[in-house]
Amino acid sequence: MRIEAIEPGTRSALAELEQQIQAERGRISPLYQVLLHSPAIAKGWEQMLSAVRNYSSIDAGLRELIILRVAMLNQAAYEFDAHVPHALKAGVTQAAIDATRDTATTASPDWDGLQQLAIAVTDALTRDLQVPEPLFAQVAARFNAQEQVELFATIGAYNMVSRFLNAFEIGH
Repeated sequence: MRIEAIEPGTRSALAELEQQIQAERGRISPLYQVLLHSPAIAKGWEQMLSAVRNYSSIDAGLRELIILRVAMLNQAAYEFDAHVPHALKAGVTQAAIDATRDTATTASPDWDGLQQLAIAVTDALTRDLQVPEPLFAQVAARFNAQEQVELFATIGAYNMVSRFLNAFEIGH
């Protein structure tokens, strides 16, 4: 790790924030131990990522598949490994999870049509930083406005997570 992690419980000024993170996440992971260097960023991060993970109308399995794909595209093994159990708990098959590793394709027989669309839009936004109009039209045909916001927020948020993890070499 490129920056010292803050050990939970060692700074009284962070006690309330640590309690909030603990309550929402169940633990204070190495990612949050680094984020604690900036309490304002840690707090905002926690609110945003909790909204994406816990208060979104996007199907949990679809969300986790998106997160896994972002992790693979951005070479964030820590993020990938952290989300496999969430994906399995949400009902994603091991075959569908394994298919996210093949970043050369957006069409796997292990994904249903909605999953393939989510993978395609995740790839476009993560790799090319754009969603071509024909692909956006497919998204708009399958997702209502709220779901579109949550879909793109999920992709963007987890690109942020993986790039932060990579910058600080936060891993196993």
